[in-house]
Amino acid sequence: MIILDGLAVLLLVGALFFFIAGTMGLLRFPDLYSRLHALTKADNVGLGLTVLALMLRAGSWPEVFKLGLLWLMVLAASATACFLIGNEAHRRGLKPWTRGTP
Repeated sequence: MIILDGLAVLLLVGALFFFIAGTMGLLRFPDLYSRLHALTKADNVGLGLTVLALMLRAGSWPEVFKLGLLWLMVLAASATACFLIGNEAHRRGLKPWTRGTP
């Protein structure tokens, strides 16, 4: 049990790192497209590590299955939302940031 608790804590610390990295990307990156990329990648990995930590502490296999299914649904929703936001920004003419342009 001690080993599982330690591994769960390590996974949660890793998740926290990715959540903070995604937040820093949101605050520091110059345009919508790079911000979307930072958020979706970092948050999906952070959520995956969080779900793995919860799976280690789950009481039964059905709980593990439900957590995995929940993670897959959030991945699909996140990718879909990112695509829709990026597509709408592109449709409205928002250009990606390039070095040397204001």
